[in-house]
Amino acid sequence: MTGKPQPLLRSALFVPAANARALEKSAALRPDALIFDLEDSAAPGEKDEARERLRAHLGMQPAGGPLRVVRVNPLGTSAGTEDLLMACAARADAVLLPKVESKAALCEVDEALAHCDAPSGLALWAMVETPAGVLQASAIAGARLSRPLGALVIGPNDLVLAAGLQLSPGRPELMPWLGPVLVAGHAHGRPVLDGVFNDLTDEAGFAAECAQARRFGFAGKTLIHPAQIAPCEAAFGPTGEEIEEAEAIVAAFADPAHAGRGVIRLHGRMVERLHLIQAQALLNRAALVASKGQVP
Repeated sequence: MTGKPQPLLRSALFVPAANARALEKSAALRPDALIFDLEDSAAPGEKDEARERLRAHLGMQPAGGPLRVVRVNPLGTSAGTEDLLMACAARADAVLLPKVESKAALCEVDEALAHCDAPSGLALWAMVETPAGVLQASAIAGARLSRPLGALVIGPNDLVLAAGLQLSPGRPELMPWLGPVLVAGHAHGRPVLDGVFNDLTDEAGFAAECAQARRFGFAGKTLIHPAQIAPCEAAFGPTGEEIEEAEAIVAAFADPAHAGRGVIRLHGRMVERLHLIQAQALLNRAALVASKGQVP
């Protein structure tokens, strides 16, 4: 664990590429990532048109905005191959692969990218949304590729369907499926994004699920509507109280009276140097959040 700031992935909004109006509106949005979807949201007869619409859209977007991620169709399909070629040509920031169930699937796409003039910084993101994917989460997260593995993304709707789950408030039934992916992500240093919240009318439920996801160690959450961006980022951003506590820990260890000490007492509790590392990381993240807020 280090104090090095990690890229912000608090909010990742799905944008259906088959929907021209949604694409147009996305240009004015500033989540941490925009996931342009060519898979589930595009019917078979819409995929070619959606791909060309997205190609034109990406070509008009200036650099410096949200990460531009393209969710492609499976590589074994003709649509998937064309999606991948388009993402390379449009200089997307990442390609999101659906239903990843093995590290071999990632390696196959990595090799394909090597033959289509992909930008060196083009990252792969992997959706874990099947029981087989959950079982292979550690191998997927630990895959050695020629390019970054930028994130693991939970697909809860597919998991619920595949496992026949009936979710209750707080989704305890889903926890055994999320845990292995979170452990794998943290073990290999990969951010893990929580899945979507489907009920757009339940603002309290969405806020509760975001708070729960942060407590569990998710880096952020995937979203289905622009209205979810602000509350999601608030939930995954350091609070004023957390920043104040982190500053107090850093200041306490910087005090010459505590030079060389591994453990000190602060505000009635014992604080170790691992807490100093955590505090420094939180302050770095707070600074990153603040800098994003200053971008017009």
